[in-house]
Amino acid sequence: MLTALTRKISPNFACCQLEYLKREPIDVARAATQHREYEAALERRGVRLISLPTEPDLPDCVFVEDPALVLDEIAIITRMGAESRRGESESLAAALAQFRPLVRMSEPATLEGGDVVRIGKTLYVGLSRRTNAAGVNQLAEIAEPYGYRVVPVHVTRCLHLKSACCAVSEDTVLANRGMFDSSALACKIIDVPAEEPGAADVLRISNTVLIPTSFPRTARLLEQSGFKVESLDVAELQKAEAGVTCMSLLFHE
Repeated sequence: MLTALTRKISPNFACCQLEYLKREPIDVARAATQHREYEAALERRGVRLISLPTEPDLPDCVFVEDPALVLDEIAIITRMGAESRRGESESLAAALAQFRPLVRMSEPATLEGGDVVRIGKTLYVGLSRRTNAAGVNQLAEIAEPYGYRVVPVHVTRCLHLKSACCAVSEDTVLANRGMFDSSALACKIIDVPAEEPGAADVLRISNTVLIPTSFPRTARLLEQSGFKVESLDVAELQKAEAGVTCMSLLFHE
């Protein structure tokens, strides 16, 4: 069974971390409504949803992808690059402990789950503002004994690797090559339209790709490429540099 861990939006969501976007007012109530609709979309796709309570003092707590990486065999509790977010890890670790043995990353490593794109048994890991070389090396030490291959990828113009590159099938990614070193990838690439440079963050669930409604050209491109697409309005969440990948941790029980 495919399971998703999500977490309710903090009442202080408007105070979220920002790296690339200019801060603008966020309607937290509307963001919470859009997040509920996002959760409903996962359930429509047959995903078992486990929705954790909010952490009011942690504005970014809805972005559950970053504090952990769930592999088939283990769950890795990361050491996030954003120090102010590290308090998000413990409650998420407690939830994941029901499903996987836990392994914790340690200093000097930093790594955020949004920097990890999995294609089969290959883990492409973004070297970004949030993930350092020590984090990539430590992940390799943890994951390679289970048969994974860890490949570092330099990220230059976005927050995480998944901001620029996400899997849409077992051998294909949707990508904006101008934001990272795409030469590291050994898979097929569908390029996002130039008019929608931020459209690469999409979430594949079975045979459906979830994509924000703000990227209609990319949605059409995916449909023309043979993918089933569902568009979601996450505009208020995008003001916090959200993508559709970062608000859930998906794994098979």
